[in-house]
Amino acid sequence: MRSTPRLANVVSYIGLTLLALAIVLPLLSLLSASFKSPFEVQTNASLIPEDPTFAAYLPLLSFDGPTPVLRWFMNSVIVSTTSAVLSVVFAALAAFALTRMRFRGRGLVFGVLVATLFVPGFVFLIPNFVTVDRLGLLDSLPALILPSLGGAFGVIFLSGFFAGLPKELEEAASIDGANQWRIFISVMLPQAQGALSTLLVLSFLGAWNDLLWPTYVIFDTNNLTLTAGLPLLQSAHLGNLPAAMAGSVISAVPVLVVFVLAQRKIVESVANVGLKG
Repeated sequence: MRSTPRLANVVSYIGLTLLALAIVLPLLSLLSASFKSPFEVQTNASLIPEDPTFAAYLPLLSFDGPTPVLRWFMNSVIVSTTSAVLSVVFAALAAFALTRMRFRGRGLVFGVLVATLFVPGFVFLIPNFVTVDRLGLLDSLPALILPSLGGAFGVIFLSGFFAGLPKELEEAASIDGANQWRIFISVMLPQAQGALSTLLVLSFLGAWNDLLWPTYVIFDTNNLTLTAGLPLLQSAHLGNLPAAMAGSVISAVPVLVVFVLAQRKIVESVANVGLKG
């Protein structure tokens, strides 16, 4: 009778180990290739380079030239950080209004937001392009930030957390004389730290990895983000595969760092969702 649970545990561990290897091995292969010479990449399939070298990274440390990787990196940091912070702020305000304030048409607004989740994202490309064009923001970093501020996912995501908070918290704050703004800042936001952190990370990753929108609204190479500039980098280094791999490593490292720093908050947020469910 005891052998069945043990066998199930062994099968689970083997499955999880294989899944982890399937996820980690491509990253290790990418990192390994970036430290090899072009010749070694073609002849040595080992994950450990025989003669490690930083030569592939040296051409990428430039703010100028046809592939200004460092400029693209700074653009990505500015766009992703600003988009993530402002997206969370606007989503939190909208979610608080929809879940804690009473006004006519609230259900209709929430229904429209939910409906937009079922609309493919590319449908909004032309309207967003026209809006950015009329605002005179084409070929600028604000053009990359502005469309990300009106996402419905963040509003719905935070609405679930705000709706689950006890009403007594709000009533107690009202008895103490707090207005809606004070309740939002001092009561609601501290209770939703896990959800806010999770949304912040998801928004950052979405902006960092966005490839389609920058290619539509950015015409100057210097204004590209790192993700959008990687195809140019690969074209410029067709005979130097390690350089292309090094660019991918530079693009992936900030994403991994952000996830590691926010991992605890994300896990807590997911656990809270499970408990509430």
